[in-house]
Amino acid sequence: MSAETDAPRALLALYDEALPVVYGYFARRCGDRGTAEDLTSETFLAAMDAARKPSPPQLSVPWLIGVARHKLADHYRRRHDRLTVPVAELPEPVDPADDWDAELDRIVAESVLARLPEQHRTVLALRYMDDCSVPECAELIGRTVQATEALLVRARRAFRTQYPGPEGGKS
Repeated sequence: MSAETDAPRALLALYDEALPVVYGYFARRCGDRGTAEDLTSETFLAAMDAARKPSPPQLSVPWLIGVARHKLADHYRRRHDRLTVPVAELPEPVDPADDWDAELDRIVAESVLARLPEQHRTVLALRYMDDCSVPECAELIGRTVQATEALLVRARRAFRTQYPGPEGGKS
């Protein structure tokens, strides 16, 4: 079989493993399930288009997350209702055997993140959850590096302001 027919089949074989990962990526970063589902579909359609090219990329879950990252950035760029702040539902814990304090900290952090303005949520997720460098974040959100650094400073400050202190109050 040629690479042209191998890559689409490889993507189909990868689909069952990759779907929950890609959807989970969007579910944690979007305000609603419908948007997460739409972006997941767009990601797999783009992956299939890439798989059908004469020299397809090496298909893997990390490569799909890279495609998803670009789809999310495109989504934020084209949004018209930037003034609304959607609040995502908190995901169920993956492993009930996790340390309770760490799980509680994660839930509180996700809740705080969901209350932040969209720009702050996006840049913090790209920088700290996706481990993108500041120049990568800047490219993905369509800003200069300096503007992205300033946005990160404001986003971290907003996050710290909303995050509860040791006695349950704001820090």
